[in-house]
Amino acid sequence: MHRPFWKVFKAVLMSLGALALLAALLFALANLYVLGRTQGKIEAELSQCGSEPVGIVFGTSHWTRSGARNPHFEGRMGAAAHLIHLGRVDHLLVSGDNSTRYYNEPVTMWRDLRGRDVRDEDMTLDYAGFSTFDTLARARDVFGVDRALLITQAWHLPRALFIGEALGLEVSGCAAPERATDGLWRLKMREWVARVATLGDLYLWEREPHFLGPLEPLQIMPRERDRLLLPPGMFNASDAASGGDTARESAPDSPSSTPR
Repeated sequence: MHRPFWKVFKAVLMSLGALALLAALLFALANLYVLGRTQGKIEAELSQCGSEPVGIVFGTSHWTRSGARNPHFEGRMGAAAHLIHLGRVDHLLVSGDNSTRYYNEPVTMWRDLRGRDVRDEDMTLDYAGFSTFDTLARARDVFGVDRALLITQAWHLPRALFIGEALGLEVSGCAAPERATDGLWRLKMREWVARVATLGDLYLWEREPHFLGPLEPLQIMPRERDRLLLPPGMFNASDAASGGDTARESAPDSPSSTPR
């Protein structure tokens, strides 16, 4: 009686082992596919990042769970401001989560960038960037972006680039500086899982962003040094044609602004 039971148990264990091995293989292949498709499209040094009209800055929390300033937030904000000041991007699309009135990533990012001498007219806030996918889909469908420089950490860029290209955007990546921190390995491991989920989002269940809206193309203003080179009257004429706005959306005065 015991012998047939052991054979069945052994067969079940072998089947489960084979399934686990297959799952691990597919998991690794999915990650290698995403990494391979985006290889060579990421620049590790800010000074070497290419020029694009728009830089997309991905949101993250300002603070860590321990109450310390989030180094990933610091790296993204520092990189975005540096690229603006270098003239590598003309406008920043600052995208993050504003799912509740008490948590507003875009406004926190805007305030930080203002403190780094980035002009209000050089920033547009996207309050519905609930995920990497949502940020990039809204950049295309709401803000009319067709090419951009993606600004985030190196471990996040392959997935962001892959999504952007799948959505038809011309994108390249500029890696924000980072430093070794506790829990970084967990973020990178989670990113491996997220890459696999991304393939499902794009090719299996055709994910849609949580919230879209009417097309509101970014109003990219000339840099001050560029305005000096424009023929007299040209800037005023182009400004009048856009309704006189200095930006598509001015930054709010408080973090309790209504989400878009």
